[in-house]
Amino acid sequence: MAPSTPLLTVRGSEGLYMVNGPPHFTESTVFPRESGKNCKVYTFGKDGTLFAWSNGEKCPCWSEDETICARNVNNEVHFFENNNFNTIVCKLHLQKINDFVLSPGPQPYKVAVYVPGSKGAPSFVRLYQYPNFDGPHAALANKSFFKADKVTMLWNKKATAVLVIASTDVDKTGASYYGEQTLHYIAANGESAVVQLPKNGPIYDVVWNSSSTEFCAVYGFMPAKATVFNLKCDPVFDFGTGPRNAAYYSPHGHILVLAGFGNLRGQMEVWDVKNYKLISKPVASDSTYFAWCPDGEHILTATCAPRLRVNNGYKIWHYTGSVLHKYDVPSNAELWQVSWQPFLDGVFPAKTITYQAVPSDVPSEEPKATTAYRPPALRNKPITNSKLHEEEPPQNMKPQPGNDKPLSKTALKNQRKHEAKKAAKQEARGEKSLDVAATPAPQNPARSTVSQSASGDPEVDKKIKNLKKKLKAIEQLKEQAATGKQLEKNQLEKIQKEKALLQELEDLELGV
Repeated sequence: MAPSTPLLTVRGSEGLYMVNGPPHFTESTVFPRESGKNCKVYTFGKDGTLFAWSNGEKCPCWSEDETICARNVNNEVHFFENNNFNTIVCKLHLQKINDFVLSPGPQPYKVAVYVPGSKGAPSFVRLYQYPNFDGPHAALANKSFFKADKVTMLWNKKATAVLVIASTDVDKTGASYYGEQTLHYIAANGESAVVQLPKNGPIYDVVWNSSSTEFCAVYGFMPAKATVFNLKCDPVFDFGTGPRNAAYYSPHGHILVLAGFGNLRGQMEVWDVKNYKLISKPVASDSTYFAWCPDGEHILTATCAPRLRVNNGYKIWHYTGSVLHKYDVPSNAELWQVSWQPFLDGVFPAKTITYQAVPSDVPSEEPKATTAYRPPALRNKPITNSKLHEEEPPQNMKPQPGNDKPLSKTALKNQRKHEAKKAAKQEARGEKSLDVAATPAPQNPARSTVSQSASGDPEVDKKIKNLKKKLKAIEQLKEQAATGKQLEKNQLEKIQKEKALLQELEDLELGV
């Protein structure tokens, strides 16, 4: 009989063992500790009742119910049933199959296969239903694309669609060290689309919600954007920009954690995705691993070797930001792996989300305050606040009441043209009124001279020059919008600042 709380499995130089979950956190007697350093891998069965570990030898790929097993052999995927490896039940043959992924869940099973492009031909991913692999119309769906040296294929929980992250090793434009990535959507009903990501840069993470009706992508040059999309690949909610490179939905799909691990500082944002409300912002510094507990309330973060060989250990959090348990590995030992025992869906019902931090006996650790490096020449001068990037706030992308249907691309393009023309007319009227107002004062010709020449104050001259530069950039953006080019959010915000910039420029030139 399964325990009332999930077990933690810990693998490290101290051996392989299990720990009872919250609230006890004591070593479990269900699994006798396996001493030694030879265990390289372990896994649970889907319902958590079976546990396997080995010295590193790989197994083939099984369906979740373990009825069928498949492996890739020389341009073919061989399928076996009921763990009988003496008989190949059926084969899926395509020239140069590079990878395949079985769908989750029960029958009917589906499989996604990837074939890389060659000699000018595009790469493609096809979806099949087991065991219907023969014939020209056997494929459920097909999506071809260029710019793909490798792909990652992600089925949703209901096996109705696959997200494909296509990656190239080298970005020929030179914009990214990480190569170039594109995101594609393929549904089992034959629909497919390219997911339009509004910010350039790498795709760090893509995850499905357990509902299978939406997914979250983390992408773009730092600070990265995070956006939730629906099955039409339309944006539903934009979390703005921040220091993040990973996303994790809770098992029930009602909470989303956006995190920045690896070379980032471990900042986490915990969101209620029913109401799109921020719950907490804890920090898990130096974390190399993150996992939701099957109960949907607790979170595991860990620092493991060989990624980091110092400060190894793990923490159990409540999603409201409280640390409930902490274990630090001794300085002469290493932590290699730690994970939750899985449970079947429905064992832990979803609970109402709370925003108040739960009490904890573990002392809170305030992150160490760090100051930016200042060169010696500036250390005795006042500190000025400056940002390298403009931060974008979160925003709801759903259609507002009274406008249930989102605008089509053509309608959106025409709307932007109309708004750009309207803004240009208003600006022209504004310039005309300024000219009329300035006409009765010809006796002071120095006014125009001051606007063109130095003011006598280097700081003021510098500000005037920067303002004119910004206004020129705004004019260029307005011209692009008038031609129908789709502008990004930060570009539209720049245009909205034009009036304030003009007023500031006028004040500076007048010496106000």
